[in-house]
Amino acid sequence: MSKFTKAFKKFPSTFWVANTMELFERWAWYGMFTSLSVYLISSADKGGLEWSSAQQSAVMGTVTAVLYFLPILTGALADRIGYKLVLTISYIVMGIGYYLMAVVTDYWPFIMAFSFLAVGAALFKPVVSATISKTTDESNASIGFGIFYMIVNIGGFIAPFVTIGVTSEEPGGWMPMFLVSVGAILVNLVLVLLFFKEPEREEKPKESAGQVIYKTLTNIVRALADYRLTVLLLIFVVFWTLFNQMYLMLPKFIVQWFDTRPLYESLHSLSPGIANFLKAEDGGLRFQALTNINAGAIIFFQLVVSSFVMKFRAIRAMMGGILVCGIGLAAALVTNNPWFLVIGVFIFSLGEMACSPKFTEYIGSLASQDKKALYMGTSFLPHFAGNFIAGIIAGPVYQMISDKVTLVERFAALKGLNVDSELSQSAYFNEVASQLNMDSFQLTSALWETYHPGNFAYVVLALALFTVVALFIYDKFLLQGDRQPKEKARA
Repeated sequence: MSKFTKAFKKFPSTFWVANTMELFERWAWYGMFTSLSVYLISSADKGGLEWSSAQQSAVMGTVTAVLYFLPILTGALADRIGYKLVLTISYIVMGIGYYLMAVVTDYWPFIMAFSFLAVGAALFKPVVSATISKTTDESNASIGFGIFYMIVNIGGFIAPFVTIGVTSEEPGGWMPMFLVSVGAILVNLVLVLLFFKEPEREEKPKESAGQVIYKTLTNIVRALADYRLTVLLLIFVVFWTLFNQMYLMLPKFIVQWFDTRPLYESLHSLSPGIANFLKAEDGGLRFQALTNINAGAIIFFQLVVSSFVMKFRAIRAMMGGILVCGIGLAAALVTNNPWFLVIGVFIFSLGEMACSPKFTEYIGSLASQDKKALYMGTSFLPHFAGNFIAGIIAGPVYQMISDKVTLVERFAALKGLNVDSELSQSAYFNEVASQLNMDSFQLTSALWETYHPGNFAYVVLALALFTVVALFIYDKFLLQGDRQPKEKARA
C-alpha cells in the first residue's frame, strides 16, 4: 500500500464533511461575489441596482475587508463554545444574509444585508480550516490541505457557471443567483446538524468573550513587534489591492468595454452547445465565463507552477509572481481586444499561483516554531486592508478613468447633446447613440478612442511595480544578514 493511500485512508468522516461544507460555502460565495459588481452597477431595465462604480466598489471592498478581519476573533471564540455550534449559527446567518440580498434593493438595506452575510462567513472561515487541521496529522496534513484547497477552487469554478444558468438581464433576473446561494447554505446546515462530529478541542480556562478578544488582539500586537513581519504585511497590502481588482473592477470593465462576439463565434465553431449556454444578450460571452478562466487555470496548473517555483527562494518567487500578475491584468485592460483579455487573465492566474502560496509559506518561515500559529494569524491583516483600499481604486479612481456611465455623460456634453438625465443607464446610452446615428458598439468604440479607459492598466502596473520594488528593498536591506541558511542556498 502506497504512502498516499495510507494517508488517504486515515482521514476521519469529519474531514470529508468539512471539505464538503467548504465546497458548498465557496459555491454560495463565488456564485454571488463574482457577479455582484455587475449586478450593482447594471441598469435598472437589466435588473441591476444602478449604483455608481464608486458606491459598488466602496461597499464590496469595505464589507469584504470586515469579513477578513473578523475571523481572528471568531476563531478564538469557536475554540471556547464549540465548532458545531458556531457552524450552525454561521449557516443560519449566511442563509438569511443571502436571502435578504435577493429581496432588498435600496442602498442602505442592501449594505446591511451584505454585512450580515459577511458576519456569517467570518464565523465559518476559521472553523472549517481548524477542522481540517484537527482531523489531519503529520503523516497526511500535506495531502489533507491539498485536498482542501482543491475543493476551494472547484467550488469557485463551478459557481459562476451555475449563476450563468439561472440569471438573466431583466428586472428580477438576478434574484435566482442569491437563492441558489441560500440553497447551498441550507445543504451545509443539514450536513453540520446530521453528520458533523465535534473534533477534539484543547481544554482552556473559562474566559469571557471580552477576555478572549483582548488576548487575541494582544497576541497580534506582540507578533507585529517583529519588524520583518510588519513590513512584509504592509507590502502585501498593496499586492492584495492589486489582486482584488479581479473581483471589484474586472467584471464591470468586461461588461462595459469588450465586444466578446469574436470569442463566442470561435467557441461556437468548437462547441455550439457550450457557446449558446455562455452567450450574453449582446451576442458575446457572459462575463462570468471570462473571469472564471482564473479559477479554471488554478485547478489545472497550480501543481505545475508550484513545482516550478520550488526552485526559487520564497521572496523571489513572490516578486516574480506579483510582476506576472500585474502584467497579465494590465494586458487584459490596455486594449479592448477580447483575445488579450483571455490571455491576460490566464497570465494573471499564473502569477497568482506563484505568489499566493509562497506568501503563506514565507510568513511561517519568519517565525520560530512556538510562534508559527501566532504569525500565521496575522496573515489576514493585508487581506483586510487590501480589500478596503481596492474598493477605493476600483471605485473613485476607476470612475474617473474608465467608468462607461461617467464617460458617456462627458461625451454627451462634449457633443452638445440634450439627453434626459432621468433615463436609466442603458436608455441614456442608447439615446446618446441614437442622436449620434451610432449603434451601441460604435458608441463604445468612440468612447474608447476618445477617453482611453484602458489607461487603468497603468494603475494596475503601478501597484505591481511598487510591490516588487518594495519586496526587493525588503530582501536586500531589511533581511540582510538575517536569512536562514536554506534561504541562502537557493537561487
